[in-house]
Amino acid sequence: MVDMMPKTELHPGFSDPRAKATPWEVGREILQTAEIFWLSTVRRDGRPHVTPLIAVMVDGALFFTTGEGEQKYANLQANPHVVLTTGTNVISDGIDVIVEGTATRVSDDELLQRVAAEYVRKYGDDWAFEARDGALHHAEGGAAIAFRVEPVKAFGFSKGDPFGQTRWRFS
Repeated sequence: MVDMMPKTELHPGFSDPRAKATPWEVGREILQTAEIFWLSTVRRDGRPHVTPLIAVMVDGALFFTTGEGEQKYANLQANPHVVLTTGTNVISDGIDVIVEGTATRVSDDELLQRVAAEYVRKYGDDWAFEARDGALHHAEGGAAIAFRVEPVKAFGFSKGDPFGQTRWRFS
């Protein structure tokens, strides 16, 4: 569980002299409320793979799903190290948040029930899953494999005036 307070540092080389480090509470709120994330993985041959997806936060970790036939699933079997990115697509406002960590498959039905409930709370009934047999099942069929990413390191890029780069390190 990563709901602890990380070490927070402002990087002066990439920040306006007036900038202050963004508190983790702000970064966590962005992760909890963001609708779209970009997942970066690495293919078996070393080429990068990036895809948009939805994710939820439970117990301080991010959760996302994939099918066993998808490219990101194949990538995770070879290399579980990932980056999840979210934020805004403008340069003058907002904060982009980047999370580095290891994606671990989740098969515990009790935890999956909590993850499924968070999907409905965050995204609505169209994202209702039933947790059973170590996967999330949608009413329309098919199993979604859930992965948990506990942040090891995260960055917050404040845009606008003043701009700043905050690094959060988790122990």
